[in-house]
Amino acid sequence: MVPMTLQRSKPVIRPLVRDLQPYVYGEQPKIKGLIKLNTNENPYPPSPKVLATIKAAVDGRLRLYPSPTSDALREKLAKLHGCQPDNILVGNGSDELLALAVRAFVEPVDAVGGRLSRRFTAPPSKATVQYFKPSYSLYPVLAAIHGAAVNAVSLEMDYSLPRGSQLRRGREWDFSAALTFVTTPNAPTGRGYATAQLDALCEATRGVVVLDEAYVDFAEENALALALKYPHVLVARTFSKAYSLCFQRVGYCVGHPDLIAALHKIKDSYNVNGLGQVAAEATLDDLNYYRENFQRIIATRETLRRELTGLGFQALPSQTNFLFVRPPKFTAEEWLLKLRERKVLVRWLGAPETREFLRISIGTDADAEALLKAARAILRQ
Repeated sequence: MVPMTLQRSKPVIRPLVRDLQPYVYGEQPKIKGLIKLNTNENPYPPSPKVLATIKAAVDGRLRLYPSPTSDALREKLAKLHGCQPDNILVGNGSDELLALAVRAFVEPVDAVGGRLSRRFTAPPSKATVQYFKPSYSLYPVLAAIHGAAVNAVSLEMDYSLPRGSQLRRGREWDFSAALTFVTTPNAPTGRGYATAQLDALCEATRGVVVLDEAYVDFAEENALALALKYPHVLVARTFSKAYSLCFQRVGYCVGHPDLIAALHKIKDSYNVNGLGQVAAEATLDDLNYYRENFQRIIATRETLRRELTGLGFQALPSQTNFLFVRPPKFTAEEWLLKLRERKVLVRWLGAPETREFLRISIGTDADAEALLKAARAILRQ
């Protein structure tokens, strides 16, 4: 007997996912010869010692699972930062750790038909992900994926942090938000924040605070001590931007053992690949190589900022490996296209707070000169 053909319905996709606006990645160009200054990658390769260590690890170990908790790497990081391995969790890039923080510390809102369900009984603050704007555009996406409420608080006109008194007086700051992200130094603006001001913010905020220090190696200050001072503060870092390991996806966070243990419970079993662990360990054994590169990048950044300012760009002060600039004569979006025609790729972010600016990653001195040559040609039009 021939079985009846079942009537297939459309796959059921959660309304939350169906309506989700995903994170927009930086363009990965397919055009040869394009100078790529749009994704804040380090223009210099990993140290020769790190490359040799990775190549040597491509052996019979590839058939084995890596350490599920990256123990050797955590030991080295703990020694570097003067803490214990229990204060550290290693992730598949720092992005994984940001996502884990949302899952671990924020109660999802039960959304039905795009509206908050009346069945939801937890206080709104327990379901709130809070961040400043403009900042890392992944934060609202992570909140949306989780079904959390969002509280986006505007920075000052110069992209500085509002003072505590300003937040209390006129800003919609939620001191009881379940989770607060602070990008420090900030992206996409490049603005650095004083540790003393971050300290005051952490002290006043009762929920978990994640200080996202993806670019901290190019800054004058860091706030790692706050993760060891407060039981509700985490500092997230990555080996991608400063340590030339974007390809391997390794990040880590530092914080109180209770917070780390909570994140550990919900991470994937083998979340960091073995070659990534090996590469990050070798990186920590050759920090002098990278610190020299930091200084090269900072020097190129300041030279490029000075030259762009001379061409009429408003180039904001930066403590990162990129510049945030308002270009002259044409709109930022027009500059994006005109530079691309001259094989220089930069980043334009179309949000209302950022649409007048370009974000330009710091490459080599030769990359900077190519950008300046293209900019001069455009201005001569």
